[in-house]
Amino acid sequence: MGKVSAKSGGGAMTVSEVAERVRYALAEGFGGKVRVVGEVSNLSDRAHWFFSLKDAGAALRCVCFASNARRVSFPVRDGMEVVVTGRMDFYDAQGSVQLYVDKIEPVGVGALELAYRQLVEELKELGYFEVERKKALPRMCRKIAVVTSRSAAALQDVIDTASRRWAGCELVLCDVRVQGEQAASEIARAINDLSRRGKGLGIDALIVTRGGGSMEDLWAFNERVVADAIYKCSLPIIAAIGHETDITIAELVADHRCATPTQAAMMLVPDSRAMREQVEVLRRRLEMVMRREVESGKHRVAHAARHVMFDRPGEMVERMKGKVDGLSGRLLPALRERVVRGGMMMDGLVKEFRKGLPREIRRAEEKLEAMERELKAVGPDSVLRRGYSYTTDEQGKVVKSVGDVEVGSVMATVLADGELRSRVTKKEGGGGDRDHTRKAKKKITKKKTDENGPMLF
Repeated sequence: MGKVSAKSGGGAMTVSEVAERVRYALAEGFGGKVRVVGEVSNLSDRAHWFFSLKDAGAALRCVCFASNARRVSFPVRDGMEVVVTGRMDFYDAQGSVQLYVDKIEPVGVGALELAYRQLVEELKELGYFEVERKKALPRMCRKIAVVTSRSAAALQDVIDTASRRWAGCELVLCDVRVQGEQAASEIARAINDLSRRGKGLGIDALIVTRGGGSMEDLWAFNERVVADAIYKCSLPIIAAIGHETDITIAELVADHRCATPTQAAMMLVPDSRAMREQVEVLRRRLEMVMRREVESGKHRVAHAARHVMFDRPGEMVERMKGKVDGLSGRLLPALRERVVRGGMMMDGLVKEFRKGLPREIRRAEEKLEAMERELKAVGPDSVLRRGYSYTTDEQGKVVKSVGDVEVGSVMATVLADGELRSRVTKKEGGGGDRDHTRKAKKKITKKKTDENGPMLF
């Protein structure tokens, strides 16, 4: 079949016109927001979530944009039954009807329990419940912020308890919804604001509270956004949500949990009556200690007053003067005796020194003379007198080898009684000291072998 257009005169609609009519029909037919229950299928949960919602007879394509997906407080999985809220619309590009989802809720109490357990496990892994990260509560609060509804009975319990215990403690109300669709975001926003500005406002701690109710009524306090706000808060937080048997995620993350709003107020607001009694006990104890110290001081003063130093100071001075005189009388003779004894010892040392010095000098002179005789016996003059001589070259260097001089060189031969000058006309040998020594050893060896027979070396 060929294409048919409005211009061809066939009266046919364009695709865009059909899409517009479908969109209009959807808007008129559903009348705004719809709530649809079904099972999640083919979930793609990246930034935007794309999935199908189906039951036994049909399937409906759904899209949940990232801004709405971030507000979902429980993990969504394929096969999970949920209730979604949104608007029906026609997606022109793909020619399909889609449900644009604003909110996703689990179906029934069983689903809420599942969502609760899953979020608890996730936050536990992240360390939200660790005792080490929880902040200590202040011992005496002057200003407390209460995050709850203005109409909540829990607020009146906190006010009554605080005024009864200590009227000087100021309460600041942060009025928020504690139930319903917008409750979680309002609670989280209030906590975040107090975390930023609380210290500047002089707030010491926060109470997050509401009365009892069903799991659905308390669900706002199980939302991830509230848990994050409590976890990141810079001020200590006490949470008292529902009855004692109700344990919300907000209470698990908070720095302290109380069963009731009254108990939360009692944890932070000091009891003025108990403080007065404590002050009175301390006053009596201090008074008793001071009385004992005063009595002890009186006894010490009376005892000191009876001492001779205060009773008869002149007698004490005379007594001390006598002691000083006695010490002086003993000290001077002892000092003189020490000086005389030291002088006598010094005289004895001088006499010993004078007596022993000549003897030591004679010993040193005799030793020096013996060394001088020994030195002369082995000195060069003695060797020369025994018929030996030594030869030097023109620079006065001793000639030790034939190689030390050249033919024509002038040499000096030193004898015991003078010196002879000569000129080298001929050189014989020249093997050096080693060759000369080696030849001499061979001669000696040969001579000994001839005289005594073979010898081993």
